[in-house]
Amino acid sequence: MATNIAAGADTRLWNAEADEHDPISARTFGFWLYLLSDALIFAGLFASYAVLDNSFNAAGGPIAAQIVHPLEGLIQTFAVLGSVLSYSLATVAMKKGSRTGVIHGILGAIVLSGVFLGIGAHDLLGLIAQGDGPDRSGFLSIFFTLIVSHGLHMVFGILWMLVMLVQVARTGFNQDVVGRLLNLRLFWQFQASVWVCVYVYVYLLGGYN
Repeated sequence: MATNIAAGADTRLWNAEADEHDPISARTFGFWLYLLSDALIFAGLFASYAVLDNSFNAAGGPIAAQIVHPLEGLIQTFAVLGSVLSYSLATVAMKKGSRTGVIHGILGAIVLSGVFLGIGAHDLLGLIAQGDGPDRSGFLSIFFTLIVSHGLHMVFGILWMLVMLVQVARTGFNQDVVGRLLNLRLFWQFQASVWVCVYVYVYLLGGYN
């Protein structure tokens, strides 16, 4: 669809009940199914972490309390939640038909998520440098797997946001762009939710045990 959708010009984009055949609603439903499958993957990782998070599986190496830093994890939590807030402001701007608002909101989300990933990468590389990489023990293997899996999802989200910046700048708010922006919002909120679980379960409970 070459013509940009002006704010409020097509109520089907914002009110799924108005048209049961709304293509954006159909895509969003399909994306929810993907998120459910992704949630199962993380549930399996958390279950594995629960099994391996003990001194026996540390194989003489460090346990959670010796490698996680709750304060740094809290900074990461603020960064990822701030990123979600910034992206949410972008979707508000989208509903108002403001390209500039969307672009600024997405850029803010990218910067804050970059801070989040930078802190995480620094911690993991530091562990590897001191000989506590994922091959050291069963515990470290699942710790790295959980953190890196979430980090890769965040990297994918950043790449997706970069693509959307280009599409918004070039084509505005056509049906395809709006659908992708809404699905990206779901994806980003899901990743923030996963990180909150990681922070509470790994950084708080593990860091003070």
